[in-house]
Amino acid sequence: MSFKRLMLYLVILSGIVAAMGLYVVPAPPESVDSISQKWERSTHANAASEAFTHWDEDEPPQIPEACAKCHSTYGYRDFLGADGSAARVVDEPAETGTTVYCIACHNPTAHEMTRVAFPSGVEIGGLGPEVVCMRCHQNRRATGDVEEATAGLEDDVVSGELSFINVHYYIAAATWLGAEARAGYEYPDHWYVGRFEHVPDLQACTECHDPHSQAVAPQACSPCHVNVVEGADLRAIRTGTEDYDGDGDVEEGIHEEIEALRETVYAAIQAYASQVAGVPLVYADRFPYVFTDANGNGRLDSDEANPGNRYAAWTPRLLRATYNYHFSLQDRGNYAHNGRYVLQLLYDSLEDLGEQVSVSIDGLHRPTSR
Repeated sequence: MSFKRLMLYLVILSGIVAAMGLYVVPAPPESVDSISQKWERSTHANAASEAFTHWDEDEPPQIPEACAKCHSTYGYRDFLGADGSAARVVDEPAETGTTVYCIACHNPTAHEMTRVAFPSGVEIGGLGPEVVCMRCHQNRRATGDVEEATAGLEDDVVSGELSFINVHYYIAAATWLGAEARAGYEYPDHWYVGRFEHVPDLQACTECHDPHSQAVAPQACSPCHVNVVEGADLRAIRTGTEDYDGDGDVEEGIHEEIEALRETVYAAIQAYASQVAGVPLVYADRFPYVFTDANGNGRLDSDEANPGNRYAAWTPRLLRATYNYHFSLQDRGNYAHNGRYVLQLLYDSLEDLGEQVSVSIDGLHRPTSR
């Protein structure tokens, strides 16, 4: 018997025994040393990360108010009002040189907060420890920003008033809340799923992710998802029997459904850019994300990969679809956080692009429920 299969049997057995109430093993308290070691290996402690060094060469080396909340301990404490300043606002640029230290999250002010505001204007309350995570791991733009940018413009006419709208990155809280946060571009007269209600004790950020290492323990999923033994198996989890990407496979994980549908949407975006906007584009997961494809080969070549070559031939229809495509890439765990919301956004974007370019949605299914 392979080690992986043995571990699977043991995990299933332990889940059954625990569910029957035959035993309860309390978790031993973690030592400070153990917690510190976890944190030191986490991305929150990576002092060389672009997230914490981006402003080091500025003169003076300061993190702007708009960024400081999530990119420095000073800025987060400023936002909380834990430094004696007004709460819910960053009053001044923050010094560079910090990561996310313990004191950023572990202070009385942070512990007392139960609400998080989102760019859509909604404020979510009734939260627990996950409130600390959700203040940064959320979107910077929302449906309303796209609506405001495109208001009064013809859907398929290039406008110099438009530019790419960046939802930002690591937006897990926004994905999880779905239509409650309205972080994706939600097309008018379409219904969108709200927050992903999982199961008790595995719902909030800190119930699935270790709050110090950020790691997920896949064994916690195994009692219900019996295929899960290690982290890679999480991508094979699915719910429902609908074929969302139209490939005929109704057993593949939601992760694969999203990946395939996203590729279809990207092909439609590129077709629209060439055929309707008149300027080919290429997307890359690097600033400024959308570039002019000068030679029309569908790839980002070295001489095209610079901010001066950012794409500028936007129409409202193209901007809406590209915003959702970008959204679908900015949460690597979106298949677990709220896969149905992401699938809805991608499906609707494809359907809208189909008003102008040849796309096929035959065989595709739009999620209609949680």
